[in-house]
Amino acid sequence: MKEQKLQIFLNIITNYFNQFGNEELIVDTPYLLENKQPKVHDYTGVIGISGVQKGVVYFSATRELLARILDSMGETDKSEDNFVDLAGEVANTIAGNARNEFGSEFHISVPLVFKGSPQSIILPKDERSFIIPVMWKSQVGEIVFCLQD
Repeated sequence: MKEQKLQIFLNIITNYFNQFGNEELIVDTPYLLENKQPKVHDYTGVIGISGVQKGVVYFSATRELLARILDSMGETDKSEDNFVDLAGEVANTIAGNARNEFGSEFHISVPLVFKGSPQSIILPKDERSFIIPVMWKSQVGEIVFCLQD
């Protein structure tokens, strides 16, 4: 089942970046993280998961990756607010599309978004998180998910 979940998230993030056309998303080898404090990039959007499954999904990206996404959207405003909003939007899109795959009992929260490194991201204990490193237009980000059945 873990491999199916991983494939679902791989498909979701690939489809997200495919909407921008011109450059392919490079997905590095996913790996497992013992649920200690995970590494984050410049901006991170976190979605809490409840219902039949419990856990967290988050998207963390460098400022440069988010700037390239904004460029691809035709957005010229590179304000802090737009970077924060975009990190939350990507996390919400990933979680929303996962909800389509996992069903109506996969409840998602509104995004919690922050800049820089937080005091902590709460990850479910007794579980491990899947980290999916991505690169697009030579800029990096990560999708992290930890779901308990």
